[in-house]
Amino acid sequence: MASIKVLQNGPLLVEEDDVSVVDWNGSEYSVARLPVALCRCGASEKKPFCDGAHSKAGFSGGEPAKRNSSNE
Repeated sequence: MASIKVLQNGPLLVEEDDVSVVDWNGSEYSVARLPVALCRCGASEKKPFCDGAHSKAGFSGGEPAKRNSSNE
């Protein structure tokens, strides 16, 4: 099973041996290395992948995940 970690002030980290990233048109991105870091700040030049731009952009995404009945 895949594990997706929300990194504080950083990307989504997908930890799985067999990951595919597919856009809304069904086109698959080549995954060069694992784990896969997906941009959530919007500043990456390599979207949908993270290139570390969140550090320079001052991205703040440190809110903790909250459980509620609609997410389970």
